[in-house]
Amino acid sequence: MIEVRGDYLTVKWLDPMMRWDEFTRLRKAVREAKGPTLVFGLSESQKSHAVSSLLYPLDRQCLYVTYSDIQAKKVYEDFEFYLGDRVMYLPPRDIVFYDVVAHSTQLSGQRLKVLEALVLGNQQVVVTSIEALLCLQTPPSIFKEGLINIEVGQELSMDSLAYNLVGMGYERVESVEGWGQFSIRGGILDIYPMTQDSPCRMEFFGDEVDSIRHFDVLSQRSTDKLSSLSISPARELILSRDILNKGLARIEKNLSKTINKSKNPKDDKLIAKIGALKESIEEGIFYKNLENYFPFFYPDRVTILDYIDSSALIVLDEPSRIRESFDSWEHGFMEQFKALLEDREVLPEQSELFINYEEFLSGIEKYNQLALQALPKSVPGYSPKSIYNFSSRGIPSYHGKVDVLVEDLKYWRAHKYSVILFAGNTSRAQNLVSNLYDKGIEALFSPTIEGTILDRQIVVLPESISSGFEYPEGRFVLVSDKEIYGVGKGKKARPASSKKSKLDPFTDLKVGDYVVHETHGIGKYLGIETLVVNDQKRDYLNIKYSGTDRLYIPTDQVDVIQPYIGIDDKPPKLSKLGGSEWQRTKNKVRQSVQKLAIDLVELYAQREASQGFQFSPDTPWQIQFEDMFPYEETPDQERAIKEIKRDMESSKVMDRLLCGDVGYGKTEVAIRAAFKAVMDGKQVALLAPTTLLAQQHYNTFTSRFEDFPVKVQVLSRFKTPAQQREILKALKQGNIDIIIGTHRLLSKDVVFKDLGLLIVDEEQRFGVGHKETIKSLKKNVDVLTLTATPIPRTLHMSLIGIRDISIIETPPEDRLPVQTYVVEYNDALIRDAIMKEVYRGGQVYFVYNRVKSMERMAERLRNLVPEVKIRMAHGQMSESVLEKVMLDFYDKKFDVLLCSTIIESGLDIPNANTVIIYDADHFGLSQLYQLRGRVGRSNRLAYAYLTYRKDKILSEIAEKRLRAIKEFTEFGAGFKIAMRDLEIRGAGNILGPQQHGHMAAVGYELYCKLLDEAVRSLKGEQPKKTVDVTIDIKVNAYIDNEYIPLEGQKIEIYKKIAAIENLQDKYDVEEELEDRFGDMPSSVINLVDIAYIKALASKFNIVEVTHKDRQVALRLSGPKAIDSRVLMRILNENRNRLSYDGRRIPMLKISLPNTNPTTALTETKDILEQLHKLQEEQRGQ
Repeated sequence: MIEVRGDYLTVKWLDPMMRWDEFTRLRKAVREAKGPTLVFGLSESQKSHAVSSLLYPLDRQCLYVTYSDIQAKKVYEDFEFYLGDRVMYLPPRDIVFYDVVAHSTQLSGQRLKVLEALVLGNQQVVVTSIEALLCLQTPPSIFKEGLINIEVGQELSMDSLAYNLVGMGYERVESVEGWGQFSIRGGILDIYPMTQDSPCRMEFFGDEVDSIRHFDVLSQRSTDKLSSLSISPARELILSRDILNKGLARIEKNLSKTINKSKNPKDDKLIAKIGALKESIEEGIFYKNLENYFPFFYPDRVTILDYIDSSALIVLDEPSRIRESFDSWEHGFMEQFKALLEDREVLPEQSELFINYEEFLSGIEKYNQLALQALPKSVPGYSPKSIYNFSSRGIPSYHGKVDVLVEDLKYWRAHKYSVILFAGNTSRAQNLVSNLYDKGIEALFSPTIEGTILDRQIVVLPESISSGFEYPEGRFVLVSDKEIYGVGKGKKARPASSKKSKLDPFTDLKVGDYVVHETHGIGKYLGIETLVVNDQKRDYLNIKYSGTDRLYIPTDQVDVIQPYIGIDDKPPKLSKLGGSEWQRTKNKVRQSVQKLAIDLVELYAQREASQGFQFSPDTPWQIQFEDMFPYEETPDQERAIKEIKRDMESSKVMDRLLCGDVGYGKTEVAIRAAFKAVMDGKQVALLAPTTLLAQQHYNTFTSRFEDFPVKVQVLSRFKTPAQQREILKALKQGNIDIIIGTHRLLSKDVVFKDLGLLIVDEEQRFGVGHKETIKSLKKNVDVLTLTATPIPRTLHMSLIGIRDISIIETPPEDRLPVQTYVVEYNDALIRDAIMKEVYRGGQVYFVYNRVKSMERMAERLRNLVPEVKIRMAHGQMSESVLEKVMLDFYDKKFDVLLCSTIIESGLDIPNANTVIIYDADHFGLSQLYQLRGRVGRSNRLAYAYLTYRKDKILSEIAEKRLRAIKEFTEFGAGFKIAMRDLEIRGAGNILGPQQHGHMAAVGYELYCKLLDEAVRSLKGEQPKKTVDVTIDIKVNAYIDNEYIPLEGQKIEIYKKIAAIENLQDKYDVEEELEDRFGDMPSSVINLVDIAYIKALASKFNIVEVTHKDRQVALRLSGPKAIDSRVLMRILNENRNRLSYDGRRIPMLKISLPNTNPTTALTETKDILEQLHKLQEEQRGQ
C-alpha cells in the first residue's frame, strides 16, 4: 500500500528530501511557477533525481533539454528508475539531403510517439537534446486532427479509412511487415501504426468494425484483443492538398529565384531534382525526403515547444553548454549546407529547417523554467528570479570491499543520514543485508521503492541507478551498485526473439526459384496453376525440369518439395525427369553423410568413455566474481553457463560448442569457465585466430580479473623474443593462470604445468595443421569452442546426442538500431557522411572490395575529404602490416579505414560508428548483415550507407539483392534471408569443407534430412513409415485467388494444411485462416477436411478412399490393417451404414443417403473419427 502524505505519494527516494527545508522551498517555487529558477551544484546523475523529486507525483508535462544526444540518453536512463514509463526520449531527426531509396524507420517512430503523447496532453517527462528540439514541426492542431481513433462497433467505411491512411503517410503493401504499412484482404485491414510496438488487425462486418486485435509479424497470427486503436500519422510532415499546393508554389518560386541569380552549370541537376519531387507528388506517392522541405509548407516555424502544455516545466541542463553545443552544431550544419548549395543538391531556403537559438530562447519564455548548472557561474542570456545552491558529493568506489562501506555507513548513521543502497538484483541485495549484519550494521531489505525511510535508517533495494550521490545538507545518500561492487548491473536484456524458430523457407518461395523434389531432383518453380481434372478444380505446383519436362504436384503433396538453398549464388543444374543421375547424386551424398555420422558418433563415444578432470562445484569467490558482471545475464547466457559448468563438474572430457552473434555475451561465458578452472589450480589457454583478437580478449580478461589474484598473459607477435621467453618460463612453472594467444600457443616450445581448459575462438579460421594440433591437445582437456556464425536449427536438432552445443540467441540489452540508407553513390553524400561522423569525434569504415583499384579509391577519397586521415587495409597485406593498421585505427590515430570485407569478423571498435559500403549490390545479404554489425557497438546512433552506382546495368541477382536490402533496411524482414545465408555458412563450418559440395548438390534442406536419417539409424531408431492415401471424392478443394491472392501466402497455407495430423491441427489451421483471411469459402473447407481425412486414414493403413454413387469405399493395405476388436465394434455400432468386405482386397464400405460429394466427405470423416476413438479406448484397456 502506497502511503499518501500531503500532496504526494511517498516513495523512498523522495521521503528524506521532503524533510529538508531548502529543498521544499525550491519544490514550492517550481511547482507554483514563481519564475525562472537556477540551481547550482548538482552532479550528473543527481540531476534526474532532483528533478523527479520536484515533479513527483507527475502532474504536468516537463521538457528536459540537454546539450548532446548522448547526454540525453544517459539522463533518460536515469529518469527511468524514478518515473518508469512516464519518461520519453526524443531523438534528433535524421536529415539527409540526397535521394534515399530506403531507410530505417525506428527514429521517426520514436519521435512520433513523443509528439502523439504531448498532443494528447499526457503528463510525461520528455528528455531531448538541443538539436532534436529545434526541428520544425507540423502545427499541433493539424497533427491532432491526423490522429485516428477507432473503436469496436464503430461505423466506418474501410475505403475511406484506407484513403486517409495513405494521406497520413502509410504505405499499402501485400503483407504488413514493418512500421508505417497497411494491407487489405477482403474484410480485414492490417496496420502497423508508427507508435505501436506490434501491428493490429481490424475485421469489418460491412461498414462496422467487428473486432480489433494485435498480431505477430512473423506468424501473422492474432495475439490479444483490443477495444480501441489509436493510429498516429506515419510521418512528421502532414499535408492537406491545400498546404501541399502552396508549399510546391513556394518551392517553384525559390527555385526560379536561385537559378536566375546564379547561372551555375549544375542548375539542371536542381531543376531535375525538383521536377522529380513534383512528379512523385502528382502521382500521389509520398516523396521520402519531403521533410527536408518543411519551411516551404509551414513557414510559421512551429517546434516541439508549441506541443507542450502551458503549465509545463522546461529544464535546461547546463545552459552554457547547450549554447556552445548549438553554436558548434549550427556551424557544422552550415558548412555542409554551403557545399550542398554549390553542388546544387538543395534550395537556399532549406537551411531554415531549424529555429535559431534566439528563437529558442524567446520560445521558452512563456514557460516555467529551471536551469541546472554544476558550477556557480553566470549563464549568458538567462536571468533567474531565484537561485539555489546545493552542495553535493560523489560516492567513492568500494570495489566490493564491505569493510570500507561499513566505515562510511557508521559515519552516516552517526550524523542522522537516511541511506539507500542499490544492489542491482534481489540475490545481491539479500547477500548485502546479511554481510552488513555480520559487521554489526542493521540494514533493511525492501523489494519495492514505495514507503518511507527514517533518519539513521539503511535500506537496501534490488534496483540499479547509474551512480550514487550525497546531499550533505539534506542528510540523504544514495549509493549505487556500481560503487558497492565496482560494477553496476546494466539494463535487463530483451527476451529471446522468436525470429529464428519461425523461419519457414516456404513463405519466401517465388516464381523462378529452384526447388528440390526428393524423388525427381532439382527443378524450377513456375507458380500455382488451377487445373480441372475429372470435373474437380484443384491447384497444382508447376515445376519445370531439364528440357521441356514439366511436373504438376498436387498442393496436398506440397511437403515433397523443398526450396533449393545452395551455398552461393550459382544456379544449380536442372535434373532430368525419369533420369538416373539424380538418384546417383543422392546416393553419393547419402554415403558421405553416413560416413560423417559414423565419425561423429564414434568420436562422441570415445569422449564419453575417456576420463577427464572433475572440477569442484562453485566457490563463494566464483559467485562474487559472477556478481561483478556489469549486465543482467540473458536467459540464454544463464543456460549456456549451467551447461558448461555441468560438463566441467562431470568426469567426462568436455567438448562444447558455444554459438552466438557478435556481442551476444559469449566471452563472459568463457570467462566464467576460465575462472572455475583457475579456482581448481588449473591453467587455461585461449586460442584466437588473429593477434588483434588475442589482444582484445586479453584486455577483456584483464579488466574482468582485476580484483582477483589471477595472472593473465598474452603470447603474440607484439611481445619481444625476450618477453616471450619469460612468459613461456612462467607458464611452465605454473606462474601464469590464463594464457591468451594465436597459433603461437600451438608451437612445440609451449609447455603447460597443468592445463585444464582450452578455449578456442572461431576454430574454423585456423589452418588444417593447427587444427590437428588442437585435436591432439583436446584428448584429455576440457574444450570450449566459440563461434559467431549461427547454427541452423535443423542441423542442431540432428546433432543432439553427438555434439554438445549451447546457443545464445538473445540480443544484448537495447542496442540502438543502425540507421541504414540504401542510396545511389554520390561524392557529396560520401563527404557529408564522413564529415558528420568525424565531426562528432567518431571514425568511419569505407568498405571497397577491389584490392587492385583500392589505391585509386583512396586518392579519390583524399581529394574529397582532405581534412581527414585515411589508411587502407586488405587481405593481401602481410599480417603484421594489417595488424599495425588495425591497432592504429583502434587507437584513433586516423579517421577513415578504407578496407575490403576483411573487417567482417574483425576487432570491436566502439568509436567507429559509420560504415559506407561501395557497390553494396555486389555483396551477399549475410555479408551486409555482418558488415553493418561492425558499427552500433556503443551508445551512439550508428549509420550504414549501402551505395550502388545508378548508371551501370544491374545484374538480375544484384537487383534482387538490392530489393532485398531495401526490405532488410526498412523492416528487418531480409534478416530472415541473411540468417539463412549465415546459417548455411555455419553448417559448413561445423561439418567441414568436404561436406560443402554435397550440400550444394542436393540443397541444404534435403542434406539435413539425410544427415538426420543417418544419425537416427546409427542410434537404432526406426524410421517412421508413412502410408500414402489417395482420396477420390469429387469436390472442389483449392484456395481461391479472391480468398488469398498472394502466391507466397497461398503456398504457406497449403503447406500448413498438408501438415495436419490430428483434430487439434485441423482446428489450428481453421482458426488461423479465419483470423488472417476471414470466413473460409467451401472450397477451402473441403481442402482442410480432405487433409484431415488423409491423416486419419493413414493411421489405419487405409490406402484409398473412393466415392461412387451412394457409396464410399475405404481400401485397406492388408487384412490386418485394423485391429480386429476395433473392427468388430465399429461394424456393430454402424450396422446399417457400414459393411466389411474381406475377400480379394479388404475394404470398408460406407452407405450414403444421397450421391452428394459433400455428404461423402462428412460421412467418411465421421466413420474415421469413430475408428480413432475406438482405437484409443482399446489402447487404454
